[in-house]
Amino acid sequence: MKVLHLSTFHLTGGAGIAAARLNRALNRNGVQSRLLVAKTSIEEPNVSGLDNRGAGKAFFWLRFVAERLFFLPYERSPEVRYAFSPAVAGKNLAAHELVKEADIIHLHWINFGFLSIADIGRLLSLGKPVVWTLHDMWAFTGGCHHSGACDHFMLSCGDCKFLKRPGKKDLSYDRLLSKKRLWKPGSGFTAVACSRWLGRRAQSGSLWRPSDVTSIPNPLDTTLFRKIENFDRYADLGLAAGKVYILFAAAKVSAKGKGFGFLHEALRILTRRSPEAGAKLGLLVLGADDGGMLDDIPLEARFLGYISGDEMLVKVYNAASLYVTPSVEDNLPNTVMEAMACGTPVVGFHTGGIPEMIDHRVNGYVADYKSPESLAEGILWVLENNAGGALSEAARQKVLREYDEKVVAAQYHELYKNLLSGCADPA
Repeated sequence: MKVLHLSTFHLTGGAGIAAARLNRALNRNGVQSRLLVAKTSIEEPNVSGLDNRGAGKAFFWLRFVAERLFFLPYERSPEVRYAFSPAVAGKNLAAHELVKEADIIHLHWINFGFLSIADIGRLLSLGKPVVWTLHDMWAFTGGCHHSGACDHFMLSCGDCKFLKRPGKKDLSYDRLLSKKRLWKPGSGFTAVACSRWLGRRAQSGSLWRPSDVTSIPNPLDTTLFRKIENFDRYADLGLAAGKVYILFAAAKVSAKGKGFGFLHEALRILTRRSPEAGAKLGLLVLGADDGGMLDDIPLEARFLGYISGDEMLVKVYNAASLYVTPSVEDNLPNTVMEAMACGTPVVGFHTGGIPEMIDHRVNGYVADYKSPESLAEGILWVLENNAGGALSEAARQKVLREYDEKVVAAQYHELYKNLLSGCADPA
């Protein structure tokens, strides 16, 4: 059995990291797996870059620019520029040597000029089983990656909130219609949602039959992401002695969807309600481009920037007493899984797949959606109820049961075997 994964990114962004982790997990658990990406982030066994050098890099950049220029006349504002992907530009991989060798094609996040809607249709026409791990909603919408409260994808899209001139037969309607025409729903295309929430959204859409969609979470190496015994966070990371640290992480801290503003307000509420607790707290922020957002945080805040090494990342998780994810739209965040595996309880909003990961008041706290008050309550509750480490232990056990790479690799292996034997029943 040879499986080929296709992903725009390698170790960049949540979807790229998840694809790379699944590729490693499968190889470590007896499945011959390769990952083909636009450009590799590092040299890694079983990973190939399509556009790693010279002309390839230039062509990838040109395809990305072509995508953005195509969408420019349609976009409502620069704020939504990367929230909608028309997928008109890409590379035809149907004749690529790795594609020809593969028994199964496994798609991940393939936008930004890696694969177009037509290119995906060409892969489907090869007659090989195609699995698509859904990292957001794009695969079954008219172009948006997260629809929010909009349910137009359930019929035909149109009247799209991301477009300058929304209408019944606008660009979103056209793009979803193209998917239906070129992808021939019901022809052996198996969609795998990382979260049950996303699976329900995909099943309610008009592109796939409910039986074409199943749910398998992303995998995690729990021997790497673990609780470090006798860890001295003050000596190892130079943190202030006696402080209790809250951790926040995002690829771009200022990204609206990551909800840093809600955490900011929650910390204000918390320090007003409990000045004593506030005096003991510190905030650690991981990610790029803080944009001065930490200037008026009402407690000691430290911006750590972007950390690429997993071992250092594990130390940061171990240094924190809790991790806060105030995202307003998310699927199955890698950071939540990583924190819990390190024994760090998580507080997050009731949105997307987050409530599937956090068991309320068992291994963390699920706050009311977009409520800074509830977020503040959750932070205080975790701090007051984890003195003996019960929440920490429950968090790690949840990851071991459901997200450990051996558990997830076995589920994918079973799906692949069923597809190759012609008796797959994802439902």
